[in-house]
Amino acid sequence: MAEKQPKSADAKQTQQATPDQPADVKTQASNAAEQPTPKAQSEDQAAKPDPQAAELAALKQKSSAMEDKYLRAEAEIQNMQTRFQKEQATLIKYDGQQLAKDILPVIDNLERALAVEAKDDAAAGLKKGVQMTYDHMEDALKRNHVTEVAALGQKFDPTMHQAVQTVPASDDQPAETVVQVLQKGYQLKDRVLRPAMVVVAQ
Repeated sequence: MAEKQPKSADAKQTQQATPDQPADVKTQASNAAEQPTPKAQSEDQAAKPDPQAAELAALKQKSSAMEDKYLRAEAEIQNMQTRFQKEQATLIKYDGQQLAKDILPVIDNLERALAVEAKDDAAAGLKKGVQMTYDHMEDALKRNHVTEVAALGQKFDPTMHQAVQTVPASDDQPAETVVQVLQKGYQLKDRVLRPAMVVVAQ
């Protein structure tokens, strides 16, 4: 009888794997079934938020807020500069306003003194000195743009005149006309320092 040849290990492994399909094929099929499809992978990636995109959106929002604050601050600074320049120009334009106001009562007293009649040489000499002082002060006011408000014979202007008395209107004295000045008014350039106290025809 012929002797039986022992089966090799490779043959045994082949016989064990061949009943249905090879073991390697089964493993590969199992692994392929467990791996997600490309479509599923893309859906999972779309479902998960992108941290970089979120960070970029936050930075854009922060940058927009900072830009808005900067523009507001710049506008406020420009407004402050404009207001400061305007106030400075006003101060320069009306420089000396308070001094002029304080001098006006002195001018009034000098005018009252000049209205008194001088009855002797001493009084005449004194009046001459008062006249010189008055002229110098009036000239100094004019050089500093302080001028008398036009009133007598002018149409009554409530921004320039203060009516303290009224008289009946006539042909010589039309209505709403200044017929008498009780106290002179003065203005510094285009600003009224003191309105003229007047009598108005009604």
